[in-house]
Amino acid sequence: MGVERVVPPATTTPGDPVQPPQLVQREMAATLSLEPAGRSCWDEPLSIAVRGLAPEQPVTLRAALRDERGALFRAHARYRADAHGQLDLARAPALGGSFAGLEPMGLLWAMEPERPLWRLLKRDVRTPFVVELEVLDGHEPDGGRLLARAVHERHFMAPGVRRVPVREGRVRATLFLPPEPGPFPGIVDLFGLGGGLLEYRASLLAGKGFAVLALAYYNYDDLPKGMETMRMEYFEEAVNYLLSHPEVKSPGVGVLGISKGGELALAMASFLKGIKAAVIINGSVAAVGNTIYYKDETIPPVSLLRNRVRMTKDGLQDVVDALQSPLVEQKSFIPVERSDSTFLLLVGQDDHNWKSEFYANEISKRLQAHGKEKPQIICYPEAGHYIEPPYFPLCKAGMHLLVGANITFGGEPKPHAMAQVDAWQQLQTFFHKHLGGEERTIPAKL
Repeated sequence: MGVERVVPPATTTPGDPVQPPQLVQREMAATLSLEPAGRSCWDEPLSIAVRGLAPEQPVTLRAALRDERGALFRAHARYRADAHGQLDLARAPALGGSFAGLEPMGLLWAMEPERPLWRLLKRDVRTPFVVELEVLDGHEPDGGRLLARAVHERHFMAPGVRRVPVREGRVRATLFLPPEPGPFPGIVDLFGLGGGLLEYRASLLAGKGFAVLALAYYNYDDLPKGMETMRMEYFEEAVNYLLSHPEVKSPGVGVLGISKGGELALAMASFLKGIKAAVIINGSVAAVGNTIYYKDETIPPVSLLRNRVRMTKDGLQDVVDALQSPLVEQKSFIPVERSDSTFLLLVGQDDHNWKSEFYANEISKRLQAHGKEKPQIICYPEAGHYIEPPYFPLCKAGMHLLVGANITFGGEPKPHAMAQVDAWQQLQTFFHKHLGGEERTIPAKL
């Protein structure tokens, strides 16, 4: 405790006796320091430090944010200040809580939803997520006295990134362009089964020097409400739009897809011209849940074998074995051997949505059997299905629209978080190498 001499405001009139100064006890103020200060991009590492604590003081750090639908996400961790009353999360291990050990970004990636089975998504990239950080005295996450507090904005559009809504022919999308004049390497970005238009991955990648078209393909605007059929001509129109854009480098573009979007990205690379590079994140090698059409060709979906669905101890469905193998139903195998694209396949080895590692290996086998270049496959142990940009919390379980029930998606928080940081850098390096452009690295950390 520090002792300060405090003189109260003058309340006397001339001639009154002078009152002696009062001695009061005032606590030394702790400060919570963030770097970058005030705001940063979501995929940037954030340095968190506390100063002005007592030597070796036990404290709890808490982080919280609300998504755009009001759902609360929280994490906390217990720490001990050093002999100088300082705490730096890059050097001090967490002693427990939502995570343990040296985890500088753990307060973000370890967040859990207050509402069960709720996935953190960014729906409007024009606004940030506002993260509230608190330092509490002691090791009780809900009982300690508040020592310091800070608010930090995590943005999804780097300064100057341009957002251009696209309604061109049938194409419904948003194009994100870097701040400076182009041309830039172009990428078509596809998400999974939820439908609609998600922009947060595209907006972040635009800050890394790419022109990225976040493409909706159903349940958005005037697009079909359901996904019973997928016609490659729609995706071809999107590729041609990007190829013809004056700020996009020729002669080819890339495609990036996760989950159902990975399956469709594989089909695009197999059927369509102009795709030089494809990154598939936990995608299928077979049509799933709908027929894929291109001109006079059809790829029917593999069978769903409901007798292979298992229940977990948490009452969730585990559907990892529920799809028939495309080696059994060959008509459902996407003809990847036709592709002239270069592939990067990113695989969560604990993906329980479907057999992503098996699919990646079958893609590789078929490409090589037809004299094509062997794809790069990167496998992440204990990573689940939704490998997102860095620092998104693990979505371990949730509703699966095809199954019509809550399923487990797999993954463990720490290795999944490590996978996201690495995958983010790997896909940027891959696209810069094969599409051209200047790589920009922000050193990511956990």
